[in-house]
Amino acid sequence: MTDRASRAAAQWAVARPDLDLLAMETLGRLHEASILVTRERQAPLYARHGLQHGEFDVLATLRRAPSPDGLTPTALYEATMMSSGGMTARLDRLQKSGLIERTPHPSDRRASLVRLTAKGFDLIDTLMPLHMAESQAMLADLSRDEQAALSALLARLIGALEA
Repeated sequence: MTDRASRAAAQWAVARPDLDLLAMETLGRLHEASILVTRERQAPLYARHGLQHGEFDVLATLRRAPSPDGLTPTALYEATMMSSGGMTARLDRLQKSGLIERTPHPSDRRASLVRLTAKGFDLIDTLMPLHMAESQAMLADLSRDEQAALSALLARLIGALEA
């Protein structure tokens, strides 16, 4: 069985045998894996609980935040790598669902703080074990050492790309 990246590389090897295709094939696999993880495996889990992936990410970020007072929307969108407009839409939906609340910032009247409600806290605490089980299932074909090596390589790649 071949994946899309290997099929594309095989076609390019015929069309342009002079090209070194390893980087393209590797990044193609990384992209396809990301799509399969997010859309095919995680999205159905979140949908069963009335959430989209980005909303889960917001709830998880708030749950692990060190301050019980919450985070500013800016801190949230920086932590979750989404745009400020996308964050506003997610926060509106989560607030309508009763999962978060917005309160005035105590020292900056132009800002607000976002924090989990009891309902949001309970939901993310219910979802995290399910999320972790699904994550472990997705990586079950790799040993712990292979998972650690993959994680370290991806961290190195991300660090190099961000530099």
